[in-house]
Amino acid sequence: MSKRILIIEDNDDIREGTAEVLDLAGYETFTAKHGKIGVDLALKHLPDVILCDIMMPELDGYGVLYLLNKNPKTATIPFIFITAKTERADMRKGMEMGADDYLTKPFDDLELFKAIESRFKKRQQTASAGITAADTATVMEEMKARGKAKAITHKQIIYVEGDEPSHLYFIVKGQVKTYKRFKDGRELSSGLYHDGDFFGYESLCNGELYAENAATLVASEIIQISKADFMEYLLNYQSVSKTFISLLSDSVKEKVAQMLQLAYSSVRKRVAEALLQVADKFGDDHSDTCTIKISRDDLAALVGTASETVSRMLADFKEEKLVDKTGNAINILSKERLRKVKQ
Repeated sequence: MSKRILIIEDNDDIREGTAEVLDLAGYETFTAKHGKIGVDLALKHLPDVILCDIMMPELDGYGVLYLLNKNPKTATIPFIFITAKTERADMRKGMEMGADDYLTKPFDDLELFKAIESRFKKRQQTASAGITAADTATVMEEMKARGKAKAITHKQIIYVEGDEPSHLYFIVKGQVKTYKRFKDGRELSSGLYHDGDFFGYESLCNGELYAENAATLVASEIIQISKADFMEYLLNYQSVSKTFISLLSDSVKEKVAQMLQLAYSSVRKRVAEALLQVADKFGDDHSDTCTIKISRDDLAALVGTASETVSRMLADFKEEKLVDKTGNAINILSKERLRKVKQ
C-alpha cells in the first residue's frame, strides 16, 4: 500500500510541483491550498506524513499544527514545515509546538525524500516500542535468522582483544568465556555465556575494538550475525535496542561486582563465588546440588588467582564437605552452604 502524504501549501507552483515529484516516486498525495482545507483532509485521509507551509491565509501552519495535535487521530502523524522563513525563532516555535522537521524553500528532490523517509523510519521505531514480548521474540528470531550458524570445537578462540568487531554472536548450544590476558600469561575471566546468550555486543555498540578475548569452553554451536544486520535491527526496532541496553547494563553491574570482589573479598570467598557463578550459568537452577565441569585454569581465571591456590581452596572445601570431585568434574554438595562461606 502506498504511503499517503498531505501537502498544505498556498503557492500553486510549489504545491503542484511537490505533489508531482512524490506521485512519480510512488506516494499517494493529497493537496490543500490553505490551512482549513488541510485540516479537513488530514482528518478525512489520516496521511502518513504532512508537509505544511507556515505563512498561509485564513489559517497558518502553526494553527494547522495546533488543531491536529489536539485531535488524537492526527496528533501522532509526522509533521514537516516547509517555509521560506529561516529565522531561528520561527524554527524554534514550530519545534516547541511539536513539528518533527523543517524544509526550507527552495528545496531539492533529494532533501524532500530524505525528510520524508526519515519520518517514516522514526515512526516505525516509535511503533515498535509498544510491541509485546511475543513480537519482540519474533523480531529477535528474524535477526538471528539472518546470521550464519557455525560449529566451533572445544577451547577455540572466537575473537581476540584488539580485533575490529564484525559480528554479534548468539549461542545455540554450548559454553563461551570472555577474558583478559596479561603480558605475564595470567588470565582474568570477564564473562560466562551459555545456551540462549548473546555476546560480543559491547564493542559493537561502543564502536570500539574488542577489549577482551572470547573462546569456547566446550564444543559449541554459534550463530554469527553481521555487524550491518545487527545495527539495522538496533536502529530500527526499539524493542531490540531495549534488549541490548538491558544486557549492557547487566554486564556493567557484573563487572563492577567482580572488581569489588577482587578488591575486598578473600581468595576463599572468591573461589566459592566463582563456583556458584559457574553453577548458575551452566548447572541446574532448581537443585541445591550441582555438578559442573570447568578446568582448574579456567576457575583460577574467574577468581583472579593462581591455579595452585584454587586447588588448595578446593581441597579445603572438600574437607568441609562443600564440594567433591569426580574426575574433572566438581560436585557442589550444597549451593546454600557455599553462599554462606565467610571471608
